[in-house]
Amino acid sequence: MNRFAELLDRLVLTPSRNGKLKLMVDYFRAVEDPDRGLALAAITGDLNIAAVKPAMLRQLVSERMDPVLFGYSYDYVGDLAETVSLVWPDAPERRPNRPPTLADVVALLQSASRSDGPKVLAGLLDSAGIEARYAIIKLVTGGLRIGVSARLAKQALADFGDVDVAEIEELWHGLAPPYLELFAWLEGSAPKPEKAAKALFRPVMLSTPVGDTNLDKLDPADYAAEWKWDGIRVQATCEAGVKRLYSRTGDDVSGAFPDLVDAMDFDASIDGELLVGDPREATGTFSDLQQRLNRKTVSAKMQAKYPAFIRCYDLLHIGAEDLRALPFAERRQRLEAFVATLDPSRFDLSPLVSFADWDELEALRKAPPHPIIEGVMLKRLDSPYLAGRPKGPWFKWKRDPHTVDAVLMYAQRGHGKRSSFYSDYTFGVWTGAEGAEELVPVGKAYFGFTDEELRQIDKYVRDNTIERFGPVRSVRADRTTGLVLEIAFEGLARSTRHKSGVAMRFPRISRLRWDKPSAEADRIETLEAMLD
Repeated sequence: MNRFAELLDRLVLTPSRNGKLKLMVDYFRAVEDPDRGLALAAITGDLNIAAVKPAMLRQLVSERMDPVLFGYSYDYVGDLAETVSLVWPDAPERRPNRPPTLADVVALLQSASRSDGPKVLAGLLDSAGIEARYAIIKLVTGGLRIGVSARLAKQALADFGDVDVAEIEELWHGLAPPYLELFAWLEGSAPKPEKAAKALFRPVMLSTPVGDTNLDKLDPADYAAEWKWDGIRVQATCEAGVKRLYSRTGDDVSGAFPDLVDAMDFDASIDGELLVGDPREATGTFSDLQQRLNRKTVSAKMQAKYPAFIRCYDLLHIGAEDLRALPFAERRQRLEAFVATLDPSRFDLSPLVSFADWDELEALRKAPPHPIIEGVMLKRLDSPYLAGRPKGPWFKWKRDPHTVDAVLMYAQRGHGKRSSFYSDYTFGVWTGAEGAEELVPVGKAYFGFTDEELRQIDKYVRDNTIERFGPVRSVRADRTTGLVLEIAFEGLARSTRHKSGVAMRFPRISRLRWDKPSAEADRIETLEAMLD
C-alpha cells in the first residue's frame, strides 16, 4: 500500500507527461501482481468500491473532530483526501507489523457491505500513516486527481511492454482488473490476450491543428474537406448482437443513449459525431447534448426532447472486414453506401465541402452554413485510418474563437497544486439601464493564463476581497474598480439555468486587461447579438 501511496504522491508533484510515464512504468516493473493491476485500475477509473461513499467519509471525520474546524481545514487545503489524511487522529499502536498491500486493502473494502463499509474504512485509516491514509481515501472516493488520464496510463503500459498503445486500447474492454494476462503478455511470459469480448473499441484517428504555414505546403487537390460539428466524437460498434457506443477515449457511454443504441442494427464500426435532434429537420446545440451526457439513466421524456443521432465520418469495420488500411476516398464510398441502409432519424452522412483552393475554403470556414459547425476538417484522400494523431493526413481548421471583455466577480481555490491559489474564476458582463448597471455572471474559467499571471490574479483577489463564502471570495467589481479579463470561447447558447440567459462553450482567459477600466467591459447585449 505504501508503494501505491508513494506513486500517487509523486504523480501529483510531477508536472511533465514524460515524467509521469516513467513513474508508472517503473511502478509496473517494481511491483508484483495483483497490486500493479489494481493500481492501474484505480488510475483508469475501473476499480469499483461500492460500500464506501464520500458522504460516509465526512461523517467519520465529524465523529473525530469539530465539523467547523474540519470545514476551515478543507477550505484551506482544497482536497478532501489530503485534508482527511492530515486531520485523522494518528494511532501508531494500531498499525500492523506488516503493512497491508494494495490487494489487502481493496479486498477488505470490496467485501464490506454498505452497513459495514464505514467501520472497515475507519479501521484501515486508524492503522495507516498519513501517506497510506491519503491513498486509501483516493481509492474509495474514486477521483484521484493526479493529472493522469486513462489514455496516459495505457501509454505507460505500452512503454512498459514496448508495444503500440493501439494494441492496448483494442484489448482494453475485453480485460478486467487486476489484468494478470495483460501484464504477463507485456512481460513476455505469455501470449497476447485474445479479443474475447465482442464490439471492442478501435482507437480513433485524430487531427492536428492547421498552423500558420501548413497550407502553403499542401495541394488542395490531395484533400477532402468536411464540416467539423460541435458535438462529441463517438464510435458506434456492433458485433454478434453486442452493441456499444464509445467516446473518443474508449469510455462506454451506451447507458446515456439507449434510444440510439437500439437503432444500431448492423454489424460494423462507425466513427462519427454524436448530436441531438433529427438530422432530417434540425440539429440541436451542444447545450442540448449536454442534457444527456454523463447520465446513468435517461427518462423517456428526455429521450423524446433530445433524441440522439450520429453524423457519420468514417467506416472502420463492416462484418469481418477491417477497412482501416484502405485510403480515405475508398472508405468514404463504402460509408456512403452503408449509411444509406441505416435509420435516417439516427444516422446521417457528414457532407463533404466543395472547394477549389485554400482561400475559398477559408471563406467557408469563417461563415459556415450552420451555427453548430466549429470549423472544417481536411482529410488526405489517400490516408489510411491510423490510431492516434499522425501529423499530415488529417488537419482541423477551427473557426476563430469569439472574445468578450468581462469583469472578475468571484474566485475559488483550486485543487491539488493550485490549492493555495485562487485559480477558478467567475466573470460577468454589464446589464441594466444607464446609471443602474450591474454585473451578471456569464461563465467560469480556470485556464488560459501563465503561472506568473496566476500569481498576479491571486494577489488581486486577496487584495480586493469584499466577502467570503468558504473557499470562494467575492471580489470588488463595480463601475470604477474591477479586473477585466478577455475571455475567448468557442460558442454560445441560450440557457435557462443561468441568470444571464446564456452559456459559453469552452471559455478560457486569453488576456488580462489591466489597462481597461471595468466600466468599459462588454454588455449582455453583445452576447445576445451573437446568439441572434
